[in-house]
Amino acid sequence: METQVGPAAARNTGAQNASGDILLFIDSDVVIRPDTLSRIAAHFDDACIAAVFGSYDDEPAEPNFVSQYKNLQHHFVHQNGYGDAATFWAGCGAVRREIFLEAGGFDGAKYRQPSIEDIEFGYRLRAKGYRVVLDKELCVKHLKRWTFRSHIRTEIFNRAIPWSKLIFENGDIVRDLNLTTSHRVSAALVCVLIVSILLLAVHYLFILPIVACLFGVLALNRPLYRFFWNRRGLGFALKSLPLHLLHYGYSAAAFALCWVSHSFKRLRAAAHVK
Repeated sequence: METQVGPAAARNTGAQNASGDILLFIDSDVVIRPDTLSRIAAHFDDACIAAVFGSYDDEPAEPNFVSQYKNLQHHFVHQNGYGDAATFWAGCGAVRREIFLEAGGFDGAKYRQPSIEDIEFGYRLRAKGYRVVLDKELCVKHLKRWTFRSHIRTEIFNRAIPWSKLIFENGDIVRDLNLTTSHRVSAALVCVLIVSILLLAVHYLFILPIVACLFGVLALNRPLYRFFWNRRGLGFALKSLPLHLLHYGYSAAAFALCWVSHSFKRLRAAAHVK
């Protein structure tokens, strides 16, 4: 009986059967531009480049708020990432076939559903010393329609939790894209914000850390909110704020949960050795 194996294993099967020197991965809900293939091909004229990827454009196809927010946030984060990337993105990304196979491809056994298989693959490429390039002009259009429920479910169970687990497995936080210092500080501030809101019932002075944390998050993420404002207006930017605070909240909660789980496993392993 045939069963679904997920995109990681499916991409690996395609790579094994491909005959070209360059593997190009495009998600099924992505539309490329007329110059996408030529831009990608030009990068591989440089023998030092092992892989290249781009981002969604700033004109998402779906008009509803969550789809617009999620895609614009993705675009902004990639546009502000490092050109010499520490990861990989399979939504629109290419890699030399020889290097892909040598690195073992995507981990289809570990990631049997759409998750962070491309991020984990990118970490392995960089660990092996290969150069991965983020081309900020390599933009593609995303057609996916997101709802609040699908967005939150995907963000928590397919990204935040597995990405946190990956961080503890590797023993290092790669400071790029969603893991820059400002993102991590923002997540910490949101945690303090939540605790302060709960303690506000105890004493009214907890309004002070609430205000301070909100001001801190706004200051750290000012470029993103300005980007939302410029692209979709002030109303969209204001509407995005609660969803963005929620993003930091569940990301921090997932990280803390995975830290507890990882620490418990290490303690059990140490006790077993003794």
